[in-house]
Amino acid sequence: MFCSISGVTPEDPVVSRKSGLLFERRLIFKHLADNGTDPVTGEAMSVDDLISIKTNKAVKPRPLQAASIPGMLGLFQNEWDAVVLSNYALEQQLHTARQELSHALYQHDAACRVIARLKKERDEARELLLKAERQAPTAGPAPAAAPTVTSNGKRAPEADTQSEGPGKKPRQGISSDIIKELTDCNARLSGQRKKRQVSPTLATPDALEKYTQLTSHPLHSSSKPGILSIDVHQSKDLVLSGGVDGTAVVFNRSSGELVSTLSGHSKRVTSVKFVAKDECALTGSVDKTVKIWQGQEDGSYTCKHTLKDHSAEVRAVTVHATQNYFVTASADKTWNFYDLSTGLCLAQVNDPSVQDGYTSASFHPDGLILGTGTTESLVRIWDVKSQANVAKFEGHTGPVTDISFSENGYFLATAAQDGVKLWDLRKLKNFRSFAPYDSNTLTNTVEFDYSGSYLAVGGSDIRLYQVASVKQEWNTIKVFPDLSGTGKVTSVRFGPDASYLAVGSSDRNLRIFGAPTATSES
Repeated sequence: MFCSISGVTPEDPVVSRKSGLLFERRLIFKHLADNGTDPVTGEAMSVDDLISIKTNKAVKPRPLQAASIPGMLGLFQNEWDAVVLSNYALEQQLHTARQELSHALYQHDAACRVIARLKKERDEARELLLKAERQAPTAGPAPAAAPTVTSNGKRAPEADTQSEGPGKKPRQGISSDIIKELTDCNARLSGQRKKRQVSPTLATPDALEKYTQLTSHPLHSSSKPGILSIDVHQSKDLVLSGGVDGTAVVFNRSSGELVSTLSGHSKRVTSVKFVAKDECALTGSVDKTVKIWQGQEDGSYTCKHTLKDHSAEVRAVTVHATQNYFVTASADKTWNFYDLSTGLCLAQVNDPSVQDGYTSASFHPDGLILGTGTTESLVRIWDVKSQANVAKFEGHTGPVTDISFSENGYFLATAAQDGVKLWDLRKLKNFRSFAPYDSNTLTNTVEFDYSGSYLAVGGSDIRLYQVASVKQEWNTIKVFPDLSGTGKVTSVRFGPDASYLAVGSSDRNLRIFGAPTATSES
């Protein structure tokens, strides 16, 4: 006879009056204490319903399975199988627990990032509110208020401060703390330039002469083709392009993949720039706005600020060497100085001597000088600290389409309809001119590489020159044909150490030129 609960012969057997089933006394007593029911039939039962059975305790019967060696081996096998199955179940539970823990940690990390972003946005909002409160007395119509001070420190008539339009808003100006920051940056970079040596991995002229088109990527719309501006992220090997279709595209050159499409402008994107320090991107457009895009961990970009301080199309965006500030130049005859972190326009410079709008702009590598090109064929040099026009370069024909400062600190290259002119900033004079195309072909882009060793020019084709001194000849390294078939190269930028060229044309394709590989040759 066996216990109905354990299935083994009981040592102290009892039988139920109601069901007639046999139980081990200690097991049934514990079950009744917890449940109060028969464990087999489920009927209500108490201890009084149990009858003790007297047995001879001298002899304890052996289980049938243990009565022989084969039976014992089978018993051991069953026990082993039970242990293995139990171990497997525990491993499954451990795997599930690990997955749940990993998911919980991911959610916690995501929540921490969201909280950090919200705190940053809160702090920025507080800073903007504080600045608005500081400016509120100046903007108010108090009769005894002091005359408004514009960005260049001159007193403006009261009528100007009350006029409408982006060009007439009062600005707080470039503070003394910012001027000190710009000055310190200038001193540091100037000192480093004297000690800087050419990178050993810089491409040689012989290597550049062998460059050919490696890839072509259709990044922009086929219904509105055309790339107007390109910039290269020097450390991440990313290329940013702005197109006629109103979008900017972030492209990973190494993987050949489109990383992110920056949509938000309603018209052509005329100028694009990376800000490597904060993983930001800047875009200027014909729709009169500038957008600041913030890079995310997944590689995408979201619009952080939309700036509407210009009253005409924005034609150029350039980033200061501190990567804390940037300047925009517009067809409305103004250039604006912005704080990158807040998107606040600190100064808007509207010089009455500027007869027409700006077409291009670029910071000097040291950051205290700004160069701008104009529709009236002039190149203007500005002192950023005082926003004063300190020099003018004349001699071009047609609008100045692009300007580029060399990293050596004293060469400036400018492009226009009559070709390229090179200027010596030490003597403020033109020392060389290139006329690579006929009078009907516009030179659209000009760019020094980071080392200042090479100069790229784009018009109806792409031309590379080796940089020399003022008196030496600047030799042509190679001429690349425009493979777009449009006859209009709009933008050329060097990769790190001149390892490749990123080229934009009037079609939708971004083209990469570099040293041929075994794959490209085959």
